[in-house]
Amino acid sequence: MDKTLHMRQNLIIIALILLLAGAGCSLPRATAEATAVPIAAAPTATVAAPASHAAEAPATTEATTASIAASPAAPLSFDVQTAAQALQAQLISVYNSAAPAVVNITTRSYAYDWFMQPIPQEGTGSGFVYDSDGHIVTNYHVVENAQELLVTLAGGGTYEATIVGVDPTNDLAVIRIEAGKDLAKPLALGDSARLKVGQIVLAIGNPFGLQQTLTMGVISALGRIIQSPADNRFIGEAIQTDAAINPGNSGGPLLDLDGYVIGVNSQIISTSGASAGIGFAIPANTVQRVVPKLITQGYYPHPWLGVELLSLTPSTAKMLREAGMNLPVDNGLLVTNVVSGGPADRAGIKGSSRMARLGRYQVPLDGDVIIAINGQAVNNFQDLTVYLETKTTIGDTVSLTILRDGQKRVVEVQIGEQPRSS
Repeated sequence: MDKTLHMRQNLIIIALILLLAGAGCSLPRATAEATAVPIAAAPTATVAAPASHAAEAPATTEATTASIAASPAAPLSFDVQTAAQALQAQLISVYNSAAPAVVNITTRSYAYDWFMQPIPQEGTGSGFVYDSDGHIVTNYHVVENAQELLVTLAGGGTYEATIVGVDPTNDLAVIRIEAGKDLAKPLALGDSARLKVGQIVLAIGNPFGLQQTLTMGVISALGRIIQSPADNRFIGEAIQTDAAINPGNSGGPLLDLDGYVIGVNSQIISTSGASAGIGFAIPANTVQRVVPKLITQGYYPHPWLGVELLSLTPSTAKMLREAGMNLPVDNGLLVTNVVSGGPADRAGIKGSSRMARLGRYQVPLDGDVIIAINGQAVNNFQDLTVYLETKTTIGDTVSLTILRDGQKRVVEVQIGEQPRSS
């Protein structure tokens, strides 16, 4: 075993020791009032982050993990102090490199008292420098309803910001400042498709207004589905982490040990409102897909089928069968209405043709039931929404497996663009 691999093993082992010793982490609430806390980190001294935003995957961590997994299960002998010092140097390097690009965002809105006097209301969050043009990435819920935006850089300078584009569905927003030479070097995005559970991650942000705070943890799970700030929408492929995230961290970056941004912190699950070790970040690959559109168009065009749907459950399916509908399944999506001229309408999808009364309820009957998309089972609205958002783009053709009058058939539908509310 050569010295490089030996040292990487030492780094990983000592990191686990430190984590077990008390480096806990988490995110904003994934319950009703989910408030994510942004964080950030900087590239390591050994591997420099790329200057572009291309999905150039940080191969170092993955290669190390694979090498260790393939090595013999022999006892390891190492100097704990040396390994601890090496890890400490790595964390310091990442922080020193990334922290200058992490910003504090202050939002202001105004309410009025009984005497019509304005009462300013403030909120805070985090963000990070995305490019040299002054674009800053943060959460949509950080800037939602803000009438004034102020961005404070790591160096202390404060600048007024304007909103460039927002995407409530993915809880992402881009704002812009004119900071000139005071603007820090942008952080580079990594490839979130290459992440592994157990990988060490870092967060830098402004929890409870405490600027430039660094926390450390691991990736606890991948592919989570979390509630979106947009009504009845979901964010797929979210990263779960135990890196400490608290109110004020929302919108900040989640980084790997190579200094790449692998996610944007968005939500936590917590009974107290503070970090409980379960946080969620929007994956970097979603950021790479959405943010360029927000900069060029001001919004992100979402895939759309042009249907209104009812998620079936065993009890709902039983009710529909009792009303006379031929329904051989207990799960799926009943098409209650088809938007005239929309993608589903052009493909021949049919909505409910009649209503029946069951007790005090009016139930739609005889519409097509979607049970799969491109061969992947669809049990509810969440399944379909996440698939469309993460696996398709506008103009793609998808195969919908439907039930019509109890008979299975496959219909080809070309994805359209979801209409934007005015």
